[in-house]
Amino acid sequence: MTSAAAGRVWRPVVTGLPGWLVYVRSMGLFIVVWEIAALQIGNPVILPAPHTVATSLLTLLTNGSIYHNALASLQRLVVAYAIAGMLGFPLGLLMGLSRVSFELIDPVVELLRPISSIAWIPIALALLGVGFALPVFILVYVSIFPLILNTIAGVRSTDRTLLRAARTMGVPRSRIVRHVVVPNALPAVLTGVRLSAGLGWMALIASELVGAPSGLGWAIQFYSGLFRSAEMVAMIVVVAVLGFATDLALRALQRWVTPWAT
Repeated sequence: MTSAAAGRVWRPVVTGLPGWLVYVRSMGLFIVVWEIAALQIGNPVILPAPHTVATSLLTLLTNGSIYHNALASLQRLVVAYAIAGMLGFPLGLLMGLSRVSFELIDPVVELLRPISSIAWIPIALALLGVGFALPVFILVYVSIFPLILNTIAGVRSTDRTLLRAARTMGVPRSRIVRHVVVPNALPAVLTGVRLSAGLGWMALIASELVGAPSGLGWAIQFYSGLFRSAEMVAMIVVVAVLGFATDLALRALQRWVTPWAT
């Protein structure tokens, strides 16, 4: 068989699959590579095999450990995202609409934004202690910057012709913001929300490793300390699944709220 004919045979397998089969194909390939790597290493403490992790995952689901810790993490996420949204969106809107506000606030934002959230954990641990507040603080810190920057970008992308037309017709500024600027900025804002969600999951796990008495990050650290690698990896799998589900939900929300955006 020639290379061109072989390409015609395999192309549907690679590019012509339905969406859900693409995920199945990719995960199947990942699991095969994982199984081979586990067999090569030969030490389940360093890298447990997929079937061992699956067994541990079923056990953790049965005894309720996953539900308890996942619920604790999701509660922190919801609270942190709500706070970040209430602070980040109005701040980004103000900075996008007012050059004076932008010049006053932007230096502070750009000063704080490059600092890793992990760098704040020792200070937050000393001030807030181990509990609910520390992960929420770290999550808000991580989540707010993409939301601010994307809101500014969305506001500034508003068609100037529409703004001039509204002003010419005597439309009040508040109505222009509500009916022209905000709808135009929404796609960028929701993209910022998705970016914040991805960064938030990473920051959540990092903060829960040291600053929470429960949660998925706490569970990962707990099982790691006991050298129960299969349970530890099972919790990591749960984080991956929940993070992926969060992104899918935000994509659906984006399509529903802004059907006019591509």
